[in-house]
Parts: sequence; structure tokens; C-alpha cells
Amino acid sequence: MKFIDLLRLTLGSASSHRLRSGLTALGIAVGIAAVILLTSIGEGIHQFVLAEFTQFGTNVISVSPGKTTTRGASVGIFGSDRPLTLEDAVALRRVPQVIYSDPALQGNAEVSANGRNRRVIVYGVGPDFPSALNIRVAAGRFLPHDDLNNARAFVALGSKVKQELFGDSSPLGSRIEVAGRRYRVTGVMGSKGQVLGVDLDDSVYIPAGRALELFNREGLMEIHVVHSPGAEVSRVVDGIRKVLLARHGKEDFTITPQQQMLDVLSSVLGILTFAVGALGGISLLVGGVGILTIMTISVTERTSEIGLLRALGARRSQVLSLFLGEAVLLSGLGGLLGLALGIGVAQSLRFGFEALPVRTPWSFVLLAEAVALTIGLAAGVAPASRAARLDPVEALRAE
Repeated sequence: MKFIDLLRLTLGSASSHRLRSGLTALGIAVGIAAVILLTSIGEGIHQFVLAEFTQFGTNVISVSPGKTTTRGASVGIFGSDRPLTLEDAVALRRVPQVIYSDPALQGNAEVSANGRNRRVIVYGVGPDFPSALNIRVAAGRFLPHDDLNNARAFVALGSKVKQELFGDSSPLGSRIEVAGRRYRVTGVMGSKGQVLGVDLDDSVYIPAGRALELFNREGLMEIHVVHSPGAEVSRVVDGIRKVLLARHGKEDFTITPQQQMLDVLSSVLGILTFAVGALGGISLLVGGVGILTIMTISVTERTSEIGLLRALGARRSQVLSLFLGEAVLLSGLGGLLGLALGIGVAQSLRFGFEALPVRTPWSFVLLAEAVALTIGLAAGVAPASRAARLDPVEALRAE
């Protein structure tokens, strides 16, 4: 039997039972569509979260108070004999390959100007904050390089705060009150939008020393250390550790390289995406059972046909190929239909809900179709083997 004859018999069998073939393919299509849709949402969230973190750069090392223990996360200032200070931030600038070392803490306070007031996030930072975390100054300039402990009362406004308090007029040089204390506006930050749910545009920036006094804190919440892009991270981390150990006398701080955090985050999100896809894979399993059932019925219905083929000289391997080809054809068509359905729904969600990150990589598409073909092949093995083992004489006697 020639290959073209096998192909014609396979197509003929599928087309002669169109409703049954269509329903069988639909079972695979629903499974593939579910996998594509769920993994597209999972991958979209994965890429979104990574983009949120990496927009501040990947050569950032965070130093926070308190030592991470084996029992859980860092206990912060409650596990630190000596909190992180402004002097610690200054000392870390001397570590080799370090470009910036910027202190940071935050709190909430009411700001007011021109008879308007608004409650916002107040960040206490150093003068290198925009350069360290890739944040643009849209107008004026950021906080000057004053002594961190005796910085002048200057403030930089987020774009939303500027619009709410000053409208279209320029706020540069104006005075505003932050928690009842007067500050002079030096600059307006470029629009940054929300980062992991925090609106950076609805915030103000004041010197870290004044923020410590304003919020009545003894130490910083964090120090952002930025190193040269080509520097070896482990050496920079060792340098930071040596400086702080010399100042604190013990390791009561936690050093977290941005790349390490991204690797862990990427791993967790990857597992989440896989788990979500696996849930959709349950539908594929149901589709595979459907193909197995239909092919088993088909072998029973076509017993006499199989006997005739064997009597005319068809080999067992050719009969096996005939039924395996039919199973793969049904699963392949179902896979293509599922891809079209899944991608279509994913793109509809993308345009209908702009806040929902959806991304469908081509690797997912190719893998989904390969999985569909594999399931069809696996489901067709048992019925095809049964058909190939039929005795020609007994098969011809079957009604």
C-alpha cells in the first residue's frame, strides 16, 4: 500500500464521520485553548513583574537593617543592634566599583500649598536618588548635595502632586508644607506611574536626614547601592559586608543584590506559569480520552474493512499507521483550532482589559501544537495496535 493510499484512507475515514470527528477534535481544541489562554496570562504577569523590578536597573544592591534568619524573612530594625545610618550610606560610597550609595526611608504625610492639601507618600532620600534608580527630573533639579545630617529644607514633587497643588503653573521656588513644616520646591519628577501598586507620581522627596526627624526614626529603611555594570557582584557584596561589619561589629544587616532577587522571582513566576498551564492540561487529558474512545469504536466498526485490507496484502505496520494517522489528524486539527481560539481570546483580553498583562510567546504556540499531536499519537496507539493484530480471516467474518 502506497503512502498516498494511506493518506486518502485516513482523510476519508475522518470526513465520513464529520460530526464525530469534529466533536473529537473539539475536545483537544478546548484543552489547547485553555492551556494557551492560561499560560499567556501567566507569562504576561511574569514579564510584567520582572519589568517593574528591572526598570530601576539590574546593578542595584539593597542593604536593609536586620539579618535574615533560617526561620523566615528579615526581622528588620527589631533584629538589629545598630540601625542603618546616614553615615553608613556615606561609608559605602568608598567600596570599590560602587557608583552611588543612596539612603532611603518613607512614610505618609499631608502636603499643602495654595490653599490645597493632599496626603501623599513622603520619601526621604539622598541627592543621588534619581541617578541611582533611573528616575527622570522633568523640571528644575533634584535635591542638592548638602550634608546629609544638615540638609536644607528642599523638596522635589511627583508629577501628580505638582498638578494637584499648582495646576499648570510652575512650582519651582515656591514653598509648600510637608507635615506642617515648610520646604522650598527645587524640582518636579518625570511621570513614572505605578510600580507594583505604588504611585510614584503621587509622592514627594525630601532629604533623608529631615525625613528621619519628621518620622521620628532612628535609622534608615534601606540603602540603595549602585555598582558599575561590569563589576563582579560577589566582590561588591563582600566589600559592602566588610565596611558594615567594621562599623556595626556584627552582621545585623541584609544584603540583597537585585539580580539575585530577580532570579528568585523569575523562578517563582516560572513555576506559577507552569502550574497554571498544568491546570489547563487537564482539559487536554480529557481530549486524549475522547480520542482513545472514538478510535476504539472506529476499530470495532471497521473490523471487516481491516480484514479486507489485510487480505489484499496490507501489512500490520500499514494498518497500524492508518489508525495512528487518523488519531494524529484529529488531534492536529483540534490543536490548530485550539490555538486560534486561545490566541484570539488572549488578544481580546489584552485589548479589552489594558491593565491585564497578556503575552503569548511563539514557543508556547509550537509546544502546545506538539503536545496536541503527542496526545493524539499516544491515545491512538492502543486502538491501532488492536487493529493491526486482528486475524484477517476472523476480521472478514465480522459483520
